[in-house]
Amino acid sequence: MFIVYVRDQDASTRFYGSVFQEAPSTHEPGMTEFALGDGVSLGLMPAAGIRRLLGDALPDPDAAAGIPRCELYLVVPDAAACLQRALDAGARALSPLLPRDWGQRVGYCLDPDGHVLAFAEGGEGAEVAEFAEAAEGAVVGDVAEAAVG
Repeated sequence: MFIVYVRDQDASTRFYGSVFQEAPSTHEPGMTEFALGDGVSLGLMPAAGIRRLLGDALPDPDAAAGIPRCELYLVVPDAAACLQRALDAGARALSPLLPRDWGQRVGYCLDPDGHVLAFAEGGEGAEVAEFAEAAEGAVVGDVAEAAVG
């Protein structure tokens, strides 16, 4: 499971329910989960919840409000439709659906909490996995350094 911290669990649940066009597999105070397939799920946890769990051991996620803290890169059958549903549900457009250097068509937006969403289609799986692995360290490191630096 991948968990993102959100300001308003119910609002984020409505947003992702609209984008994915399905109800969450779990929705209880402190955690909402959406099944993404193949044993992978997206969890939505209120930022206040992780502060209660870990206290001062973790920098306050709200201190990074407005700074993208992750990218959810979702390979879907119809990236244009997913991107449009996200925009209709309140996402902010970053980049339209365009062919990318790694062989996929990808569109980008920000969810209501400032997390980057990428909707992708096409391309070769192995090439995408290599690109994602190479990009992950740079993006995560840069964001982490900006958030605490």
